[in-house]
Amino acid sequence: MGGNEQSYVKEAFDTNWIAPLGPNVDAFEKSIEKFLGNNINVAVLSSGTAAIHLALELLGVTDGDDVICQSFTFAASANPITYLGAKPVFVDSERETWNMSPQLLEKAITAGLEKGKKPKAIIAVHLYGMPYKVSEITEIAVKYNIPVIEDSAEALGSTYNNEACGRFGDFGILSFNGNKIITTSGGGALVTKNIELKNKAVFLATQARDDAAHYQHSHIGYNYRMSNVLAGIGRGQMEVIDERVKARRSNYNYYNEKLGKLAKIEFLEEPKGFHSNRWLSCILLPTYEIREEIRMALLKENIESRPLWKPMHMQPVFMGCAQFVDGTSEDLFNRGLCLPSGSNLIKEDLNRVIEVILKTLVV
Repeated sequence: MGGNEQSYVKEAFDTNWIAPLGPNVDAFEKSIEKFLGNNINVAVLSSGTAAIHLALELLGVTDGDDVICQSFTFAASANPITYLGAKPVFVDSERETWNMSPQLLEKAITAGLEKGKKPKAIIAVHLYGMPYKVSEITEIAVKYNIPVIEDSAEALGSTYNNEACGRFGDFGILSFNGNKIITTSGGGALVTKNIELKNKAVFLATQARDDAAHYQHSHIGYNYRMSNVLAGIGRGQMEVIDERVKARRSNYNYYNEKLGKLAKIEFLEEPKGFHSNRWLSCILLPTYEIREEIRMALLKENIESRPLWKPMHMQPVFMGCAQFVDGTSEDLFNRGLCLPSGSNLIKEDLNRVIEVILKTLVV
């Protein structure tokens, strides 16, 4: 926490705005819009997952449709596709950013077209804060006239060619879950350049109640709006977002400085024009066995680390879904490790991690 969150939460209590609307909700949305840049509209919601669900619904995704989704991601990117009865089509990553491969994306689209089934949307993810190849993915999406849902759940504070991640797709998605670079404990946001779509999202997120004196509903709605209390936390967090990005990037740079010259450790570097918030500092090891040896050595010292995301096309729940893969994300999953990356880590903490890794590799 940055310190000012409590004042906004107290304001919500003092004014009795304990509801999914109120001054904090409006102010939190405005602060995100200002941060992302011009001509942006934001609706804050209960989660990033809810934002993806609403984006898919606003794009008209329905039962039996195909939606292309990056395979190398957290399950929340893909789960909402199934809420609407649609089918995920998983696309593997490229090595440079670990995000959706433009070549495999186009292959997936043309394969669908050959079967007479055009994908209804593309969900591309800025993984671990590293922007995906925005120009290439956008060019393909425009070529085939397929809307893009830009999953920026991990990328608030990242930029591509000096523009904020979250504003490139037809819809952008943000997450404020407890592990994200800023948090409202639980929460997310839908980003759009179209004010009418924002208003429609808010309508659907508040149970789709018609404009009538009584409770009348002509559409199925959801209970997805963020409360004024949690939005107060978000207001305080937005005041320190730049500090959080600086801290995460400092973690990554320190790890890279101390470990990057080792032949057995590989870091994900930023291509030209890419600026990652470094939400998580990740490394690649030569083999699965060495990765696990390091992970267990850290755990023995009460230091938590985790393997990279297990690709969606390898998940039991998505077995049988269409996939366009070349082994890239599977290899990253087998060899990759997320190191402790919290914004409040100090040099002493980082040195503990580094010491264990060095000792394990040398032995």
